[in-house]
Amino acid sequence: MLVLMLSVVVLLVIGGCVCVFWAARGDAPRWARGVARATLLGSELARSASRNSRSRQSGGDDSSSGGTD
Repeated sequence: MLVLMLSVVVLLVIGGCVCVFWAARGDAPRWARGVARATLLGSELARSASRNSRSRQSGGDDSSSGGTD
């Protein structure tokens, strides 16, 4: 059952990536642009959650960035 659920998630991710590529070309239908937008939003949320998790693990200081930006 777990393999089936993981397979569905992987297929959804691949489908989202295809829609992002299709929308970037400029000739995607409206539904594909919506899927691409949702995929990009999900990736941004995952990225920010990962950043927040890493900053909590390191004690909150930003010494790993090597200084100022």
